Amino acid sequence: MFLDIFWLVVGLVLILAGANFLTDGASSVAKRLGVSDLIIGLTVVAFGTSAPELSISIVAAINRNAELAVGNVVGSNIFNILVIIGITAMVRPIVIQKSVMTTELPMVLLSSIIVLIMGCSVMLDGAAANVVTRVDGLFLLIFFLLFMRYTFASARHSDPAERDPQSADGKKLSGVPVVRAVIYIVGGLAALIWGGDRFVDGATGIARGIGVSEAVIGLTIVAVGTSLPELATSVVAAVKNEPGIAIGNVIGSNIFNVLLVLGTSATIAPLPFGNITDIDLLTLVGASVLFLIFGQFFKQRTITRAEGSVMFACYVAYTIYLIVNI
Repeated sequence: MFLDIFWLVVGLVLILAGANFLTDGASSVAKRLGVSDLIIGLTVVAFGTSAPELSISIVAAINRNAELAVGNVVGSNIFNILVIIGITAMVRPIVIQKSVMTTELPMVLLSSIIVLIMGCSVMLDGAAANVVTRVDGLFLLIFFLLFMRYTFASARHSDPAERDPQSADGKKLSGVPVVRAVIYIVGGLAALIWGGDRFVDGATGIARGIGVSEAVIGLTIVAVGTSLPELATSVVAAVKNEPGIAIGNVIGSNIFNVLLVLGTSATIAPLPFGNITDIDLLTLVGASVLFLIFGQFFKQRTITRAEGSVMFACYVAYTIYLIVNI
């Protein structure tokens, strides 16, 4: 058991460090190629915050730990909305842009509903088991490409001043030297791959040691661990009076997790939902609906401290439910 915990911690450290180095390296290369800060934020940074989930889910799929792969995505998205948005709003109320309310937030809800539908294939289609098939995975990847196409199209129609990656003195940002950037990228990928392997081994060993299903481990320990980059980014942004950053952070991560992470993992190997229940999937959809309602109504386009407290309390209640039903 001690060795499993050790590898869990080591794997998580490697994953977080790898995601950070990969993002820094790719961002620097993108800037040298003249790619705008906006595009970098919508692509490289979004990928970077989802890299831990991607690494762990791919390794879990390869090792046929399907419940861990699916639980990682579902649990991370629940955590992102209820905890990250909740805590950020408690630190400082979050004002949401109108375009985000009409376009990006509905995408988060839609992605949650897609997971719910795939998890109810037995009830809806009379299938033998609830499974994310390879065909489902390929469709998710196609939707991911369409989302990226929309992202680039939106960036092209943005303010030209926002597209020009310049510093305050008007000089283009060069980032770190090219050689160091390449080392960051290669080293980051290596850390993600090896760290993901160690993390999955540790989490699986702990689950077997204490008699808990891999689904519960994925929904809790793995989900929280892989969401630490988003949590750290959002809390720091709130302290610096930039709570709006948390919105883009969570939205990008949740969409990437479903379309890219789940899509890639299911394409590698079909993913049975196993012990991941309708309650877990309905909690994900409910969290997305709550996100949309709190952003749109009451104090319009603002998630207040009270609303953030409600969101966080919902996550505590969900966690207690998981513990009680182990």
